[in-house]
Amino acid sequence: MGIATIDTHTLHPGSSALIISVPHAGTALPPDLLPRLTPLAQAQPDTDWHVDRLYDFARELGASLLVARYSRFVIDLNRPPDDAALYQGTPRTGLCPALTFSGLPLYYAGAAYTVPTAEVQQRRLAYWQPYHDALRALIAATIAHHGYALLLDAHSIRSVVPRLFAGRLPDINVGTNDARSCDPGIIETLRQLLTAQQQYSWVIDGRFKGGYITRHYGQPSHQVQALQIELAQCTYMLEPEDVAIPAPAPTGDEQRMAPLRVLLRAALKALLATIPA
Repeated sequence: MGIATIDTHTLHPGSSALIISVPHAGTALPPDLLPRLTPLAQAQPDTDWHVDRLYDFARELGASLLVARYSRFVIDLNRPPDDAALYQGTPRTGLCPALTFSGLPLYYAGAAYTVPTAEVQQRRLAYWQPYHDALRALIAATIAHHGYALLLDAHSIRSVVPRLFAGRLPDINVGTNDARSCDPGIIETLRQLLTAQQQYSWVIDGRFKGGYITRHYGQPSHQVQALQIELAQCTYMLEPEDVAIPAPAPTGDEQRMAPLRVLLRAALKALLATIPA
């Protein structure tokens, strides 16, 4: 089965129970939206840069990769369709955000602007729904073939974003919805592997407990084990600065990626071995 490219996403079908979802690495913007977006928005500073490239090794493990094409500024695929808050007491980034992570306006209309309800609904049907339809079908097919699915929702973010969290993030942030999206054995396997290495700082269910994808699809009682890994971008690239002016898209750093890929490969292999097919 070859690569399936649909307008909203690209799917690389695999042969194992592992599914990797990459909802925020896309950079496409609809032409009709561009005139309304500021130059800063068009530079897309909150992109999960190069995450799909970072995990490209996973296809050797038989993983299926589902990668979004459109920017999270069009719609956030890791937010609930009703735009309910994921984290209480922190600034919301929203299903159709109007501000950057730093609180700067995405639209020429200004910081007080919100995307109209009818437009949110249109974007949800055009961009959000196809991605989730594909993910749901992929999970169902994987369970039918292997008896279970292991879903990794792969993300990255700048290590320092004062508006969203205090201080510097750990290098590796694992989210399991407070141990509800996967079995204890999955968490313990990952904990042991992370404890055994000293190159990267890490936390489980710290600031990032998993977004909508982890929380919604992670249902161990229905054979879906799900977790989110949010990486500090400084672990694998020259991290972009938090600036108010547009900056070129950052390039990936193969030298930094190499040791992180070794650890991620070991983690994914260990997780696949934890659950018998």
